[in-house]
Amino acid sequence: MCSPWLWPLQLLQEEGLNSALPVWLCQFLQSWWLLLPLIMLLVVAAFIVAFVLLLYMVSPLISPKPLKLNGAHVVVTGGSSGIGKCIAIECYKQGAFITLVARDERKLLQAKKEIEKHAINDKQVVLCISVDVSKDYSQVEYVIKQAQEKLGPVDMLVNCAGITVAAKFEEVDVDCFKRLMEVNYLGSVYPTRAVIPTMKERRMGRIMFVSSQAGQLGLFGYTAYSPSKFAVRGLAESLQMEIKPYNIYVTVAYPPDTDTPGLAEENKTKPLETKLISETSGLCQPEQVAKVIVKDAVQGNFNSSVGPDGYMLSALTCGMSPVTSITEGLQQIITMGLFRTIALFYLGSFDSIVRRCMMQREQLKQTDKTE
Repeated sequence: MCSPWLWPLQLLQEEGLNSALPVWLCQFLQSWWLLLPLIMLLVVAAFIVAFVLLLYMVSPLISPKPLKLNGAHVVVTGGSSGIGKCIAIECYKQGAFITLVARDERKLLQAKKEIEKHAINDKQVVLCISVDVSKDYSQVEYVIKQAQEKLGPVDMLVNCAGITVAAKFEEVDVDCFKRLMEVNYLGSVYPTRAVIPTMKERRMGRIMFVSSQAGQLGLFGYTAYSPSKFAVRGLAESLQMEIKPYNIYVTVAYPPDTDTPGLAEENKTKPLETKLISETSGLCQPEQVAKVIVKDAVQGNFNSSVGPDGYMLSALTCGMSPVTSITEGLQQIITMGLFRTIALFYLGSFDSIVRRCMMQREQLKQTDKTE
């Protein structure tokens, strides 16, 4: 049986035209199918080049202009300690005016003194406001208005107020689920709602939400915490689509475990499984996390991740998230399959940890019964 790839030559033979063709053309017609892989490769390469060129053409439409922090007014909720305080310091180092918002007035005053040490000019101011951003929207709106009257319109809002509870689902008090949603989700909604109208009027601004890697995937022990951080991402994606035409850009940060007072408190009650899983991604310093987050927010990047694990998670969970650079989009397209393969090994490891801990507990129970 003749190969189907020789049909052009067969057709010519049937018409009696084969002898009239040059030898090189007859040879090409006999062997052209051998070049098929090369032809397909060239087509794919052409498609990739065209795709990249298209991205470059639309890049001015999706790449925001960087925000200058020198002289800008930055509001940081949860700014009295941990990542929030370090973000405030990082912004202050670049010449920003800072409004710190937190519940504990004593911690606020301590943070104010630390931040003021990093001033780059004598005009900079650190304003402290003691309020619970998760309780009463009218009160949050009032204090934000006060801050804007004193330091000018808010150029960047950093939603960093949050709490963590790590425990097994059935061991978490029912009221705790409500409290985490209030602080971690509504505590971001209320300040954002208070600054958006002015930002829209000025056609500029940055909104930053500090989520967590636990807001990208659900983990053992975080049945109360993870949903509250997942909710922040949903808010951020929806809000970005609304406010992008006004030149306002949203950044969602997904920091890993960070050496903060909040983590120290969390570790007191954290289940063994959660500790072992968390250790797989290491521990970051708040200063390092703050530098990355501030840089991404200034650039207007939607996703902000820290370290290789954070980068992989952001690429894996990008879904329909906004893209603010060509490089980011291409990297997500290229690495998605590879990262998914690596993630399957991680998930297998996490399941193994959970099973091992469960077996150890059952063995201890059996031992106690026999004694």
